Amino acid sequence: MELLMASNLDVSVPNIARIYDAMLGGKDNFAADREAADRLLEVEPMSGLYARQHRAYIGRAVRLMAECGVRQFLDIGTGLPTMDNVHQIAHRHAPGSHVVYVDNDPAVCAHARALLAGDPGTVAVIQEDLRNPERILAHRDTRRLIDFDEPLGILITGVLHFIPDDDDPHRAIGVLTEAMCSGGHLAISHITDEEARRTRPSDNQSGLAVFAKSNAPMRPRNRADIERFLDGLEPRDPGLVCITRWRATNPAVIPADLRDVWLAAVARKP
Repeated sequence: MELLMASNLDVSVPNIARIYDAMLGGKDNFAADREAADRLLEVEPMSGLYARQHRAYIGRAVRLMAECGVRQFLDIGTGLPTMDNVHQIAHRHAPGSHVVYVDNDPAVCAHARALLAGDPGTVAVIQEDLRNPERILAHRDTRRLIDFDEPLGILITGVLHFIPDDDDPHRAIGVLTEAMCSGGHLAISHITDEEARRTRPSDNQSGLAVFAKSNAPMRPRNRADIERFLDGLEPRDPGLVCITRWRATNPAVIPADLRDVWLAAVARKP
């Protein structure tokens, strides 16, 4: 399905959701997005592999949650529907699971609703922003599909490194995890620039420059700041590690220099 056109859609500015779609080989992107993806591949040739490995991590995280009894999921900053989405993974491992997708991009939400229109009983899409966690929690579709007295799986993947400290993303995560009952899980992923600054500063800055021209500049954080998102929770093994090593089935096939750039963790609320 081609990307639904919104009246206020500016296709001349690269969009982070559509860049990601282009990196995954999707069709829901425009020339500016593909040019940005091509530029990323120039400065970081393994960017496409990062994107594919990130999708694989999300699949493993949802599977773990389902195996732990989670039957409802809140995916915030979902981006464009791509291969093997959260509701598909959840339904495969736990049929009937409820999934609420959240994104602040109206075009993304319109496209997602069109794709998911056939399953309103278990899946919903709401247009909201991670910066407003109270509004996400109070939304009528969240309340319709999510029972906060039962374990909830919250996924905030590939979005935190686009939110500046001034918007206090740590507070937002705290509000969301406070709403979870015991047994709930939080899955996060976050770009870190520590390794890049030590080994390839020019490439790292070039990559940041690509996103600086998009609708959401990237702001990598160090490991300590990323770990703060897990405050009050119990990280599941293996803790905060590169996406390629988080419960990977065959980490040996991953190039060594792919490690320690995109970190991920899943943590349980005690």
